Amino acid sequence: MTLWNGVLPFYPQPRHAAGASVPLLIVILVFLALAASFLLILPGIRGHSRWFWLVRVLLSLFIGAEIVAVHFSAEWSVGRVSTNTSYKAFSAARVRAHVGLHVGLEGVNVTLTGNPVQQLNETINYNEQFIWRMGENYAGAYTEALQKGLPDPVLYLAEKFTPSSPCGVYRQYRLAGHYASATLWVAFCFWLLSNVLLSMPVPHYGGLALLITGAFALFSVFAFASISSVSLCQLRLGSSELTTHYGAAFWITLATGILCLLLGAAVLSLHYARPSALRTFLDGSVKGLESQAKGSSPLILNNPLHKQFWASDLTINTKL
Repeated sequence: MTLWNGVLPFYPQPRHAAGASVPLLIVILVFLALAASFLLILPGIRGHSRWFWLVRVLLSLFIGAEIVAVHFSAEWSVGRVSTNTSYKAFSAARVRAHVGLHVGLEGVNVTLTGNPVQQLNETINYNEQFIWRMGENYAGAYTEALQKGLPDPVLYLAEKFTPSSPCGVYRQYRLAGHYASATLWVAFCFWLLSNVLLSMPVPHYGGLALLITGAFALFSVFAFASISSVSLCQLRLGSSELTTHYGAAFWITLATGILCLLLGAAVLSLHYARPSALRTFLDGSVKGLESQAKGSSPLILNNPLHKQFWASDLTINTKL
């Protein structure tokens, strides 16, 4: 064990925004790099097939990025209120602040921002995360927050999600996060499979993989909505009450699931109704062949033996 437990005592610890954690930013940057790489090679694709590939690749990258990114987002269920509340325990001082509650698949993020930020000779700008995923101890993190002496609003909201809280919502939200995360990873696997199948001459199975991707994305939304539909205890902060609602991650996942279902249904419909149109959209080969036929002359191969026997007639008589 080192002095100060390996922490520099005179420097504040890094804090990450509720909706923009480091893993979330990494996922976004990776998919943006893939999209930028494709845009760099896009001018090398000739003809109208360039626009087919543009729509296909960017749409696929958006679906994959969304499925992975929402795992690390704290915007599944959010709430925010401006109130005049107590600041620290055993103190009558009150502050005017914005209090935010952000619930994700892996835990809870509580924010406290003063209005103005400088009050009581302090900078009131807190962003605390409490994790309940596998291998993490939520109760232990809450105990550490008590020992650090965090402000009352942060401790008050974090206490509502502890396993021993009378609210009893810890188990519901924890299970909601586990089920939603598991179904999203399955959706991501089928998204990868759909890209492989659509790049092969089996668009029928690619469409089925897209349908399964959308189904599992919707399963994650329904899992979070059904299990987390248990109403929270009344959250009163000073003279105001904090209420939660579904956030951006929830609605984007819902929209992505519906989009995958529509794309999968369109692929299957075109496969049975107009397979040539589906082939045109998937690889743009028809347009490419038409442009080559207009700008080039046909290649003729002559066989001298063919000329020798071409003029002669071959007659076969059969006598019985």
